[in-house]
Amino acid sequence: MTDHSTINKTTERVGGGANGGLLLLFLLAAVAVGAMMLTRIEESPMIGIPGVLLIALAVFGLAGFYSLQPNEGSAITLFGSYKGTDRTTGLRWVLPWYGRKKISMRVRNVTSEMLKVNDKGGNPIEIAANVVWRVSDSAQALFDVDDYQAFINIQIETALREVARHYAYDHAEDGEPTLRADAEIVGQRLKEDLQDRVSVAGIAIDETHLMHLAYAPEIAGAMLKRQQAQAVLAARAMIVAGAVSMVESALAQLSERGVVELDEERKASMVSNLLVVLCADREAQPVINTGTLYG
Repeated sequence: MTDHSTINKTTERVGGGANGGLLLLFLLAAVAVGAMMLTRIEESPMIGIPGVLLIALAVFGLAGFYSLQPNEGSAITLFGSYKGTDRTTGLRWVLPWYGRKKISMRVRNVTSEMLKVNDKGGNPIEIAANVVWRVSDSAQALFDVDDYQAFINIQIETALREVARHYAYDHAEDGEPTLRADAEIVGQRLKEDLQDRVSVAGIAIDETHLMHLAYAPEIAGAMLKRQQAQAVLAARAMIVAGAVSMVESALAQLSERGVVELDEERKASMVSNLLVVLCADREAQPVINTGTLYG
């Protein structure tokens, strides 16, 4: 887990702009009045001074306008001091000497680059993840990290490497989760680890999923042979178990119905023949025995 206790955190608070529509009407009216005064400057030269001041004030006020779309915010600062975040959509206005930094609060989707890491067993693997995230605290995203988008990209790579080394690619011991078979468990752990890492930047992680998972090329061939061998062994074990069950059933039915009397040696011979027939890769070839079992 990442320790962020030494970081001086900034917390988002509501504050900032006013309704820009009303201010726009006021400034347009000021321009109109100022222009009207200037047209009467020949009648009264002194009236031109307030007219010029009104127009200058209106032009200066126009510098304070900004607009916000849905799921967008603007952090308001005054000489470097954070004053609040405005999330109200539409035309907004602040005093022109206030600084404004827009930030998107929309959900974003990023797929990490394919990384080459070692799993729990030390096997080199290739892995990549898809992360759905959004900014939840604009103040932390803008003021607590240098570049929150670059920050989360680096943390995704770091978290992915950390999570991958805690799980085996497949065939874990004692029923432990694996990267290949337990994608939901791995994805949840990746989400929790990544959320802890990026919380300092005011970022919320909504979803994480593994997008690519494979053995590294240098061992892919050997691992494929191992998987094939394990599949063959598992199939053979199932065939043998079924064959033994069938032989037991056959001997029991022969004995119950009295079809033939078998001593222990004949039973052993019959079991051997049946197992050969049931477990062989090829079809059985009939053999005519013209003698007896005892020569």
